[in-house]
Amino acid sequence: MDLFGELESTLQSSGPEAALDLLVRHLEQERRHSEWFNARLIEQRHRLGLPVSEPPRDLPEHLRRTYDSALVEAARQAGARLIEDGQIARAWTYFRAVGESAPVAEAIERLTPEQADDEVLAVALQERVHPRKGFELVLANHGTCRAITVFSQYPDPATQEDCLLLLTRTLHEELRQNLARVIARREEAPPADASIPDLVAGRDWLFGEYDYYVDTSHLISVIRYSLESENRETIRMAREMAEYGKHLSVSFRHQGEPPFENFHEDHSLYLDALLGIETDRAVAHFRRKADATDPETMGTFPAQVLVRLLLRVDRPAEAVEVFEQFLSKSDPNYLACPDYSQLCRLAGDYEKLRQLARARQDPVAFLEAALAGASQRTS
Repeated sequence: MDLFGELESTLQSSGPEAALDLLVRHLEQERRHSEWFNARLIEQRHRLGLPVSEPPRDLPEHLRRTYDSALVEAARQAGARLIEDGQIARAWTYFRAVGESAPVAEAIERLTPEQADDEVLAVALQERVHPRKGFELVLANHGTCRAITVFSQYPDPATQEDCLLLLTRTLHEELRQNLARVIARREEAPPADASIPDLVAGRDWLFGEYDYYVDTSHLISVIRYSLESENRETIRMAREMAEYGKHLSVSFRHQGEPPFENFHEDHSLYLDALLGIETDRAVAHFRRKADATDPETMGTFPAQVLVRLLLRVDRPAEAVEVFEQFLSKSDPNYLACPDYSQLCRLAGDYEKLRQLARARQDPVAFLEAALAGASQRTS
């Protein structure tokens, strides 16, 4: 007897509960999870004496709680079974419905690159279930180019630094291996495990007019992203790649916008400062850039870069002075650095905050600054 015959026979001989139980067990054995879920809800509606043909509406509170609890449990079970079958994207539809992402995130964490399809990547990244692992899988499956595109729209600030480290490490290692391979071929012996600057030092022959060792657009993107990094390892690797970039022929040297016109040289100095290397030199370099920029024709971005650099090297009082000199008339909504009040707070300059609050006719900010200043003087 086929299933339909069994269901009809059971319904007639043993009643609706037995028929529903038969259907649920059959669908579970067949691993027809979506149908199993729907059958479980029909079963629950029947038990509660509700119409079985449509989702219930306007239930009394005690019935609503019972039905909702059954729905949540059925969704969890359906999702768990779909995960067991490797159908993570379909499982997410059930766990999303009940507001639970942890089981899907754990399943994604266990995936190898070979197991991750585009649907899973969409769940990990676009649905923000496990962005870091999703990025790792994109990099492994689709390479640096796609990963850079994903990183530019990365949805999770909490794990962004981890992903930048992974991206930078991948490109850095690709560059290092490519240089080492060419050197080994030319010198008939593999070079010792060395940094990128050590590999290129004294080997001008590496850089003919048409020679490069990683995609230059990838190099530019990763170096740019690294300026915002707080991870010393990311900064160190980006600095090594900027050093390599200095050796490229004119054909492959990127012409940037002020204050990074000489892309690799300027970024190398900035990254040096973030590592505590020749900080005074870097600050002086970018101060000259700000001084030489006409804000009417070229904007104030060089001054904003200088402010950000001064904050990164723990010189907030100087950052306040630079803001006063170059950015006092700028619209705070269009700044790529903290505004004046934020800088004053970072510098602990509450007197200037009081003056600013008075000028803005802001009594709340005025008293806040006065109280903070008084506390500062007594501490």
